[in-house]
Amino acid sequence: MKFIIVTGLSGAGKSEAMKALEDIGFYCVDNLPPTLISKFAEICYQSKGAIEKIALGIDIRGRSFFNDLNESLEMLKKFGYEYEILFLDCSDNTLVKRYKTTRRNHPLSSNTDIVEGIKKEREILKELKERSNNIINTSNMKPRDLKEEINKTYTNGDISSNLIISVTSFGFKHGIPMDADLVFDVRFLPNPYYIEELREKTGDEIVVREYVMKSDISIQFFEKLVDMIDFLIPQYIKEGKNHLVIAIGCTGGRHRSVTISNLLYDFLKEKNYSVLKKHRDHTLR
Repeated sequence: MKFIIVTGLSGAGKSEAMKALEDIGFYCVDNLPPTLISKFAEICYQSKGAIEKIALGIDIRGRSFFNDLNESLEMLKKFGYEYEILFLDCSDNTLVKRYKTTRRNHPLSSNTDIVEGIKKEREILKELKERSNNIINTSNMKPRDLKEEINKTYTNGDISSNLIISVTSFGFKHGIPMDADLVFDVRFLPNPYYIEELREKTGDEIVVREYVMKSDISIQFFEKLVDMIDFLIPQYIKEGKNHLVIAIGCTGGRHRSVTISNLLYDFLKEKNYSVLKKHRDHTLR
């Protein structure tokens, strides 16, 4: 089991870090009172694999509760529950700018003295930072950069498994899928609809696939399509995208779009991507 305690300076990006961890499969609980950590860990470790990755967000908002954190961590160690601490750090100047931008006050500022609040928090978190397994300084990071760093740190650099690709065939006469990220129009390919013995079949059948793919245009198009998709996917992964919907459309969504979607699905499966396939309209008339 992967058990991570996410903490650090207020305004350093803990909420963004928790979102990033959730996107890569962590069960995330934010601002849990430290006194409950050991009990929560016990429940998770007894779940028999139902929960394999947990991230707990702990910060100074807990005020008096935060003082119990060291004791709770010692309890985890005593019970044999392994854990890691991710500490988010940031420069004072950047933190001040972030608070000024959001027009919020630091949780330890008694009035409007943000700098004094940051100073107090650094002192309180000093020991915790020293025992942290990973420290990420977000001073020059945008949320996207932090997400990428989280992915690298907690997926061993392999984040392709976090992207789920959905390949959907559809018919333009029934409308474009609302959730589509990429839409490709294949109405220029040979149309089996005009072949009487193929009209009632779909692109799932080999005779229809052979008819659609018999032309040089079809072959060239598919080669260019997979070349572009093969280029784009790593860029989406780098951006931190978790779900990519590729929609392939023809007139009715029964023949050409189904054929190309099936071929694209097979291509992506061979590349070991997590891919789903859906033929939205191939049973419609």
